[in-house]
Amino acid sequence: MKPRYLFPSDYMADPSANVFNGKLYIYPSHDREAGHAFDDDGGHFQMKDYHVLSFEDLENGDVTDHGVILDVDQVAWAEKQMWDNDCVEKDGKYYLIFSAKDYNGVFHLGVAVASRPEGPFIPQERPIRGSFSIDPCVFKDDDGQIYTYFGGLWGGQLQWYHAPEKLVEKGIDLGPAPDRKTQLYAPADVPALPSCVVRMSDDVMQFAESPRPVVILDKDGQPLKAGDPHRFFEASWMHKYNGKYYFSYSTGDSHFLCYGIGDNPYGPFTYQGVILDPVVGWTTHHSIVEFKGQWYLLYHDCVPSNDVTHLRSLKAQRLFYNEDGTIQKVVNE
Repeated sequence: MKPRYLFPSDYMADPSANVFNGKLYIYPSHDREAGHAFDDDGGHFQMKDYHVLSFEDLENGDVTDHGVILDVDQVAWAEKQMWDNDCVEKDGKYYLIFSAKDYNGVFHLGVAVASRPEGPFIPQERPIRGSFSIDPCVFKDDDGQIYTYFGGLWGGQLQWYHAPEKLVEKGIDLGPAPDRKTQLYAPADVPALPSCVVRMSDDVMQFAESPRPVVILDKDGQPLKAGDPHRFFEASWMHKYNGKYYFSYSTGDSHFLCYGIGDNPYGPFTYQGVILDPVVGWTTHHSIVEFKGQWYLLYHDCVPSNDVTHLRSLKAQRLFYNEDGTIQKVVNE
């Protein structure tokens, strides 16, 4: 299978792929040209709604666009920038966890609920208590526990929570945290700022605990440094293969898609290598899923839009593992 553009009639990005009821469902963000100038904080990404796409056959079948499943105008607490989202099923209900900016310009995570994977989804009145930053990946483990991985630097505001003065400017009090770094960006020789993982409450509406750091170790067992081109930047994804936990992520400004392997959902995860070299466009946001006995990598690039306005298009290709459990590097064509 050559890499396939999945939905050429519209621009979508950040695909979160899940298998529900024998179908593959993709929950992307929905790019649009909003007339905002490009900046390093992603101000040009002014998404306002979510669609969901489904496939019976990812490689050759037609796509079904189920239309708008949630619009920013339906979310009382959100003003703009409906960025990445993901969906999980529990007890016959489907929970869409999404990121958006509130009216103070701060990103939070929200929850919307549906009785079907294609929605429509009904949002909660308020964001998840204590939530922050962007790019939620919702992972349901074999024991039924549900975890959300999240975080993104620069425009994703993750560094704000290591720089309390930035939140004080927004009228937000984080409370005492003596272990927080005060600099906005960490020096190159200190451990990289990590993403976060948190176990969800039984009703999938709130965090059941305080978020924990997702630590990525090098082969010597030391955390990756802030200056390492393979450190975390955004786009967390978690999947499980042969009993091991695979944490994959985008390195952002260096644009690699990298991964580490761990023994439990909290990590730490030992860095293994690069899955995909940089694509044309902004970051290498992705998901990894098994569907009908085949593993797939889903991601996006800006080739169809000529990267003029950073509008992105969804892609998919097969993914394979080596005998030792490492992932074979794939080539974007």
